[in-house]
Amino acid sequence: MTTGSPSASRGSGVHGLVSVVQDLSLARDVASVQRIVRHAARELTGADGATFVLRDGDKCFYADEDAIAPLWKGQRFPLQTCISGWAMLNAQSVVIPDIYVDDRIPHDAYRPTFVKSLCMVPIRSADPIGAIGNYWSEEHEATEEEVHILQALADTTAVALVHARSVEHLEQIVSERTAEIRRISVTDELTGVLNRRGFLESATLLRSHLRRHGGTAHMIFVDIDALKSMNDSHGHEAGDELIRSAATALRESVRDIDVVGRWGGDELVVFAIDAADANALCTRIQANAIRIGVSLSVGHTSLGPDDDRSLAQLIADADASMYQTRDAIRVAVTSQIPRQSRGDADRVESSQLTF
Repeated sequence: MTTGSPSASRGSGVHGLVSVVQDLSLARDVASVQRIVRHAARELTGADGATFVLRDGDKCFYADEDAIAPLWKGQRFPLQTCISGWAMLNAQSVVIPDIYVDDRIPHDAYRPTFVKSLCMVPIRSADPIGAIGNYWSEEHEATEEEVHILQALADTTAVALVHARSVEHLEQIVSERTAEIRRISVTDELTGVLNRRGFLESATLLRSHLRRHGGTAHMIFVDIDALKSMNDSHGHEAGDELIRSAATALRESVRDIDVVGRWGGDELVVFAIDAADANALCTRIQANAIRIGVSLSVGHTSLGPDDDRSLAQLIADADASMYQTRDAIRVAVTSQIPRQSRGDADRVESSQLTF
């Protein structure tokens, strides 16, 4: 049986422990704590292996290890069946010079390993949250000094873990709130589709994809018919519902990859890449709008990877196409009305005509 040299342990161990405490004070996440402790636990005592164990409900989770050969990293065992669980449940350190004569050891789990002796200390004396294990490939009885150093490491680790988990929690909250602020900044509050800023950012990304990989894209411009008369006759709440319904019609007409946005008060836009024929897409938008009781005017322009028009110009061209379509429909309707009734037809607002 080997025994540690107290003077050697005190010289390297205490000095090394001070350095470890400094490193742990700077750790901002649990993974960093694990990495520091798994190396330190082995180096401070000269052991052949060390494990970092966390309590996970009624299980011992062997979260990390540093050893001459694999041990149990990533595995979970019931608290009642492993020595790390014993150390946690009893809030006591334990030294076992010969694992095969101690009935607290699950011998079947140890036989495939190099371990002959061990020392296990709990992380936190009150209501332990984990344990640190040291292992030797030859029979070795851990000295009082080695146990003291390991327990000091474990006590420092408990503080570092609480701190790291608090930092992780705060960082998660900040990340979630930042993401929510970002989402709000690019989303139209009324409809839930992208606002102008969000639409331009997302369409720019799709445009870059088009230029790299080729294909065809369509810019669709949509105007909600009769929104002003709806606001005047039934109030702005009814008008808002009309806008929401129009946005719903667009979302139901396109794929997840396509970009839908609200461009202005009664104007919506779609940028679709590698989509079907633009006319077919416009027809689908119209059909979905009619199904839910909304009248829309729709125009489009298509582009390939070498098209040098800006997004603003594409939107302007699609807008012009929408007006051309609306005017063509007005002319077609007017030509079919008897001459004596054309005066009434001329008074029909273009915003009440659909494509």
